[in-house]
Amino acid sequence: MTAPEARSVGRWPAWYLVVGLCFAAVFISYLDRTNISVAAIAMQEEFQWTETTKGLVLSSFFIGYIVLQVASGTLSNRFGGKLVLGLAVLWWSLFTVLTPPAAELSLAALIVARIALGLGEAAVFPASINMIGRWVPAERRSRAVALLGSGLSLGTLVALPVTGWLVRSQGWPSPFYIFGALGVVWAIPWFFGVGAGRGVEADAAPGSRTIPWGRILTTPAVWAIIINHFCNNWSLYVLLAWLPSYFKTTFGVTIASAGILSAAPWAVSFVMANVAGGWADRMIKGGRHPTTVRKTMQLIGLLGGAAGLLLLQQVGSVTMGLVVMCFASGALAFCLAGFGPNAFDVAPKYADVIWGISNTAATIPGIVGVAVTGWLVDRTGGYTAPFVVTASIAVFGAVVYALFGSGERKID
Repeated sequence: MTAPEARSVGRWPAWYLVVGLCFAAVFISYLDRTNISVAAIAMQEEFQWTETTKGLVLSSFFIGYIVLQVASGTLSNRFGGKLVLGLAVLWWSLFTVLTPPAAELSLAALIVARIALGLGEAAVFPASINMIGRWVPAERRSRAVALLGSGLSLGTLVALPVTGWLVRSQGWPSPFYIFGALGVVWAIPWFFGVGAGRGVEADAAPGSRTIPWGRILTTPAVWAIIINHFCNNWSLYVLLAWLPSYFKTTFGVTIASAGILSAAPWAVSFVMANVAGGWADRMIKGGRHPTTVRKTMQLIGLLGGAAGLLLLQQVGSVTMGLVVMCFASGALAFCLAGFGPNAFDVAPKYADVIWGISNTAATIPGIVGVAVTGWLVDRTGGYTAPFVVTASIAVFGAVVYALFGSGERKID
């Protein structure tokens, strides 16, 4: 068993730095993946893209992202999250910076750059989960994972308006150069300030380095995590892609107003994710069984999110629409204290691998769910049908987790 490294940096526990930098990596990853959604408006005009071409460019990221999820979790488990995450951030930052010259070169080159960006970003969550397992005390992991996941909300919240301002003032290539440079700056404290070992004792004796794939893939509690990650992300990606369109189409607001209104649910999500993480840790510390805590968080998240989406059918004003959407987004954030840290309960030695598997499944809604929502809007002329479908998927996930979710160790 590897002895823990220094437990503090100055007056702060060492894991504060680790978790803070992992959060920053998620935040930067969402700046780098989201900026093109705004920049593509100007790029489409310059390069004379059709809507189909623009859709191909925007979706190509997910090809790389889905391919390396399991591999990045496996590599993190074998070589440690520090090396994997550090190299991944530098890799995707490079291809963020290369996006403008690739676009100038050819459409094919741009698509290759977007796929390469996705390959790099595939490591951000599995490698960060590995680092949380290595550095964060077990009683603080719910809030650590929730903070990590909330980087998604904050990154989205910042990326859209900042990218729009940069495109208007400096031209569409500027956000790619500026956001890409952030990754290089991030790498300095990561490589020179974070240890490659551990800050806490290992959860299990090292034993064999062979990953028990059969045990992992036949454990019902693991499948509860995988299915719930999928169901959570179906709602997440639908909200990410369609919130501005919902406000504009339903209430007739301007595009600018739709963007501002769409930012509010992500601000609420960021706050509530961290509230949920702290609450979950306090409940476990207070003697509640981890199974009870994980199911409580997950059911609040999915059932609350589903209720919010169904309530939207009764909304008659933009103000109430915003309130209900904030409620749905805030409730959904509780899942980051439910399925999010659950792999540490079930199989602490392989939490990074399980995250790689579950995030593979959870990437599918980014491709399928967003497209299905658009198809349903076209066929029905409104958002009732897609929101009912999304709510139904959330309820299905809640039922699965209620039946099969567990906070007990299943795999040593």
